[in-house]
Amino acid sequence: MTTITASLVKELRDKTGAGMMDCKSALQETAGDIEQAVDWLRKKGLSKAAKKSDRVAAEGLIGVIASGTQGAAVEVNSETDFVARNEQFQDMVRKITALAPAAKGDLAKLLAAQVPGAGVSVEEHVRNMVATIGENMGVRRTAEVSVSDGVVAGYVHNKAADGLGKIGVLVGVESKGDKEAVGQLARQLALHIAAASPAAITADDLDPALIEKERAIYVEQAKAEPRNAGKSDEILAKASEGRLRKEFFQQVVLMQQVFLGAGGDGKQTVEQVVKAAEKAAGAPLKVAKFVRYALGEGVEKKEGDFAAEVAAMAAKR
Repeated sequence: MTTITASLVKELRDKTGAGMMDCKSALQETAGDIEQAVDWLRKKGLSKAAKKSDRVAAEGLIGVIASGTQGAAVEVNSETDFVARNEQFQDMVRKITALAPAAKGDLAKLLAAQVPGAGVSVEEHVRNMVATIGENMGVRRTAEVSVSDGVVAGYVHNKAADGLGKIGVLVGVESKGDKEAVGQLARQLALHIAAASPAAITADDLDPALIEKERAIYVEQAKAEPRNAGKSDEILAKASEGRLRKEFFQQVVLMQQVFLGAGGDGKQTVEQVVKAAEKAAGAPLKVAKFVRYALGEGVEKKEGDFAAEVAAMAAKR
């Protein structure tokens, strides 16, 4: 019997884009012959998805699920918003989201999870849907939020269906207090985070590289002001520190942002709102973690000329 090595499976997968298990099966059926294995996959329709894999998939849906002390979020992409409105696609995202809490933020684990009723892994299920619907799609990322004692709340914005939308948020609030009050605060914070898009809970949680980048910008702005002519970089850096903390931190640090939720007066910070909520909860409250997914963020979208595409299609007829 021919030994099917991992490198051989990888080579076939790189050629076809088919799943690892399918590549292994193809090689076993063809005694390790790569070219025959490619044909075997094509005959089975398993490399059909690969033909679409170079298309940019930046549409789709964010799935969010939260219950008790745990929640998870998933981004599943498609090429067009039209497919994202398809009930088959939505059902697929819903099933994948339901499996996400067990994966605990591990994408590879989620892709390997078995889809109930389908008899295949998430990765295989998505590939089968590509062949069925005819668009490139994929599970891009997943995240988990959990607290030891408290509540995790979820929220989706631009809702397409229950738990599915264009922006997904999870918030975990640690507290030994009244769960109803803790949950109410967590839900309010989830709405705020969806709107305000903070980068971190506190200033200490911010990426130092991001802080240095903004500090440099403030220094350059200070240099451009005539009143600062001749001042050293060190002096300008110190002078810019106040602006950095007052302007930048208030924009991107959750606890320092002006609260945008219901009942906010346009002046209270999130930190003040959390402190005030401790009275209703009857115990201290701590925002432990949050996740905010916006559909397609960070994906480089190809700008196409629609008129030119139509003309090109017409020329082929």
